[in-house]
Amino acid sequence: MPLAFGGFLVWYSLSSISISTLVSYFQNANYWWIALGLFFGVLSHLSRAYRWKFMLEPIGYKPKFTNSVLAVLVGYLVNLAIPRAGEVSRAAVLANYEDVPFEKGFGTIVAERIADLIMMLCIIMITLFVQFDFIYELLTKNFDPTKIIIIVVGLIVGFYTFTQYIKKAKKGFALKIKTFVSGLGEGVTSIFKMKNKWAFIFHTVFIWSMYVAMFWATIPAIEGLQVPFGGILIGFIAGGFSIAATNGGVGLYPIAVASALALFGVDNEPATAFGWIMWTAQTAMIIIFGGLSFLMLPIYNKNK
Repeated sequence: MPLAFGGFLVWYSLSSISISTLVSYFQNANYWWIALGLFFGVLSHLSRAYRWKFMLEPIGYKPKFTNSVLAVLVGYLVNLAIPRAGEVSRAAVLANYEDVPFEKGFGTIVAERIADLIMMLCIIMITLFVQFDFIYELLTKNFDPTKIIIIVVGLIVGFYTFTQYIKKAKKGFALKIKTFVSGLGEGVTSIFKMKNKWAFIFHTVFIWSMYVAMFWATIPAIEGLQVPFGGILIGFIAGGFSIAATNGGVGLYPIAVASALALFGVDNEPATAFGWIMWTAQTAMIIIFGGLSFLMLPIYNKNK
């Protein structure tokens, strides 16, 4: 279903820009900037593979760094075909080549995702702080301030009521939510209890800094494209959510990024072209490196 939805969005995105115009943007793009963006992307993948060892060491496993890198890249490749299946494949690779029990390897990946979720929320909070005036003006310009206040107060009251209900839950779906949130909290606190917590936190911040840097570095690839720092953050967030919604953001990524950049006065044509160039570069990197990793795993571990 996500893939079919992505196919529809590809058609929708291309309806706002002609194929010939999009091709001309690809032909005239500065690929040195694109290469720099991909370099930042590679650094983030290597850092993610290295960070993984801080989760595995406390439970008694020290996989080879090369196998960790190959597992991470294979995971990204699998996620393009089946969303969220990449985490399963990562754990399966280590179970096969490093004798890390699948359930333990998968558990560390879940804990990693919790850290990544926190980083995404931090970036959103930073964006709200940096662009507060812009966002406030945008909301008040398009919505009645009184309605906004009522909605915000309603959300706060609703959130408080909901949390109190969940805290008292003893059965049913509410109990499942309570258990999930409790596990989420335990996962977060476990990060601060690990031996190399500061190294883990450093790599987590580094990984997401490289994600943002990859987005930033690709902007100059299109001549004349000017995007302020706030626009970079909002465009990055929009692109990140699109990747979670469809297979690797297919179709949706260019639309989400173009819509975010449009808020800062960027014309639809270069904004859409940038979204397609950014998505194509990321996807090509994942397909190439993920495919090579899939082939390299049995070769590198031929003696096992």
